[in-house]
Amino acid sequence: MSVPVYTRIRQLVAYALRHKLIGEEDRIYITNSLLSALKLSEYTEEGSTEEAPLEEILSALCDYAVEQGLIETDSVVFRDLFDTSLMGIVTPRPGEVIRSFTALYALSPKAATDYFYKLCQASDYIRTYRVEKDVKWTYSGEYGELDITINLSKPEKDPRAIAAAKLLPQSGYPSCLLCPENEGYAGNAARPARQTLRLIPMTLSGKKWYLQYSPYVYYNEHCIVLSAEHTPMKIDRGTFVRLLDFVAQLPHYFLGSNADLPIVGGSILSHDHMQGGHYTFAMAKAPIETEIKFSCYDDIEAGIVKWPLSVIRLRSGNRQNLIDLSEKILNAWRTYSDPDAFIFANTDGEPHNTVTPIARMRDGKYELDLVLRNNITTEEHPLGVYHPHADVHNIKKENIGLIEVMGLAVLPARLKEEMAVMKDFILADRDFADDERTAKHKAWFERFRDRYDFTPENTEQILRTEIGRTFQRVLEDAGVYKRTEGGHLAFLRFIATIR
Repeated sequence: MSVPVYTRIRQLVAYALRHKLIGEEDRIYITNSLLSALKLSEYTEEGSTEEAPLEEILSALCDYAVEQGLIETDSVVFRDLFDTSLMGIVTPRPGEVIRSFTALYALSPKAATDYFYKLCQASDYIRTYRVEKDVKWTYSGEYGELDITINLSKPEKDPRAIAAAKLLPQSGYPSCLLCPENEGYAGNAARPARQTLRLIPMTLSGKKWYLQYSPYVYYNEHCIVLSAEHTPMKIDRGTFVRLLDFVAQLPHYFLGSNADLPIVGGSILSHDHMQGGHYTFAMAKAPIETEIKFSCYDDIEAGIVKWPLSVIRLRSGNRQNLIDLSEKILNAWRTYSDPDAFIFANTDGEPHNTVTPIARMRDGKYELDLVLRNNITTEEHPLGVYHPHADVHNIKKENIGLIEVMGLAVLPARLKEEMAVMKDFILADRDFADDERTAKHKAWFERFRDRYDFTPENTEQILRTEIGRTFQRVLEDAGVYKRTEGGHLAFLRFIATIR
């Protein structure tokens, strides 16, 4: 027998009370608000008071809404729109969240972010039950432990939602998915609902920015820091100032920025933003393998990092000098060409050189990693010379942005099923060409098949290992200076130009 809708409402109110989203004095008001959203005019307290998981409560309320015609189409997109509207009712208002964060920050920065992150989980802005479905493992290779993730938490739109989105009138509000105007936005078939989104204002480089969390949390406390203004991504001196301002305010977090050019940049270049969090990536653990000295900057420790991409690490307690030197390196790289190393600052007036910068605090000092990037394309590599090459596109074809640069592979959801099918084919000694899900992996598999004796117990782990090894190769493809003697000398030639 199904649980009555009134019981589900009571369970949701009880959940909100338990997680301190609302207070006891809010119970009646919130109950009536939920009744209104569900178009109910009656209510009873009778029935079971047993607790239930949030996913179950929301799923049941969405089922009721479908039956009553309150949800346009029974698909994940429209169900998400509806249940987010319900959770928006029980989520504290922005001013209350900001006041709580500010009060806790006075105790400690970590207490403030702990509160904010737990709130975003409790409000279902971060759908923890979906994030837990992501497939994750690590690969121990030449550069330390790389993180591998098959992303399953970001729902894919079904054809009905795609068709509905095409029928919507064009709208310029909010201007993009990162604009602060998304806070409280109801969403539609083309845009996600954001009634549970909350933003914390910050001052960085003298301007207003906002802190929020990513709903897909690829790593612990994955946050996004976005400009209050809808301005394009641009890496310049101001970027370094903002990065160091942020880690000074939240020293337990790192913060980095995607590059500001296509191919080597992020998926959204139209709105200036950065990403950070409470996590230590393999790149942060990688040691300096070649020390560098920059004249007039004796108080800065510097060196080339042992990493597949080309990284200059700077560390100092003197933030002004750190910003000055970072700007010098950026400006030198923007205009630097070395045909012998296939480095071209521009072709036909199109710029190619930029950096992916990452900041953190380490042992009381500021630390900046500057990852040299170049987005040049050729006929042989139309998606980018310093981009995953065609022979590994079966695993990773997408841009190598900030998160991948630091050592975390965000792989497409299709790989979960494809790995299962590959395992079956390997154990049955079937030809990968027999199925479109495995055909793309045939040449890749044949490169390592003779190195292993496959069994039902070890095949999945072998596939995970080889996917990790392939991601390591992907990162090497993205490095502008290869990890060879010639590549190292070319790297030093560039460093010698920094004056």
